[in-house]
Amino acid sequence: MAPKTSFQTVLDSLLESKKAFPRRYFQYFSDIEPAALKSLLEVWPRVQPTRKLLLLDGLLSLLDSDSLVSFDDLGRALLTDSDPGVRARAIRLLAETNDPKLAPIYIDILKNDRELEPRLEAATLLGEYVLLGVLDELPKKIWRDVENILFAIESGEDTPALRRRALESLGYSERPEVVTIIESAFHRDDPQWKASALAAMGRSSDERWEDYVVSTLLDEDPRIRLAAVEAAGELRLTEARPILLKMFEDEDDDGIASAIIWSLSQVGGEEVRIYLMNLIDKAEDDDLVEYLEDALENLEFTEGLDQFELLALDPDDLDLNEIDELDEMEDEE
Repeated sequence: MAPKTSFQTVLDSLLESKKAFPRRYFQYFSDIEPAALKSLLEVWPRVQPTRKLLLLDGLLSLLDSDSLVSFDDLGRALLTDSDPGVRARAIRLLAETNDPKLAPIYIDILKNDRELEPRLEAATLLGEYVLLGVLDELPKKIWRDVENILFAIESGEDTPALRRRALESLGYSERPEVVTIIESAFHRDDPQWKASALAAMGRSSDERWEDYVVSTLLDEDPRIRLAAVEAAGELRLTEARPILLKMFEDEDDDGIASAIIWSLSQVGGEEVRIYLMNLIDKAEDDDLVEYLEDALENLEFTEGLDQFELLALDPDDLDLNEIDELDEMEDEE
């Protein structure tokens, strides 16, 4: 067995700008020990700016593919870095962290950071805190503060990109004025605002948006089409299923095609299962096969949720016909 690389070797490699930083070293930043983090921060000012961003992009890529890694401590330490690109990536490293103590920091970044990139990331991540509030997993004062800053940004005079990001995060909110804001954005002539409105609809868990989403699935603008596809999956719109199945055959945009597959796995249905299995049989690219298998696994999860929700029904909420149907299903099993 090869000897374990020391963290000092990792740091030396990070400082060596003429050679590529080995991907195998990314793991050394996961759950980083305090002493190692201190050593990293001491040499951090000497690391070339482009190399810092390459490192953080690599960590973010690993975070997306490996659920066992965590870069929380590193992310927290870099939230106040002098480089806006580093600050923005630090926020993204904390995307899986639901620590209420971080919410005021993100609010401050959204309000006061001088650069747009960190503010955009803060606006996005604050949406997760809105959702936590809806789920009663966040102190009410913090929840209120988060929603208030997002409302202020959306209705203010900031750059449209930031206002749209705030709108998307407000999609999780249950406050009644959100409906009006989403409708207003959807009816704008600007396709970017319409796409953000669709993103907010997808996060709302509100079936009122079904017609809006379904009607835009075939939109000519790829930004709107992608947002509608993703919203259809998040809302699990069964009416969208046949359209999505047909769309995949004709879609030229690889990103939208991938989104269609995932949305189908969220909508569910036996025909989706058969379709995905057929695609796996025909696929020759290993990455595509892996993605389709992930979608098939997500379909299993979706169907498991459906069964759980069925079993969790309150008998007082069922009429006699529904009870008889449940009994028949049990007999068939």
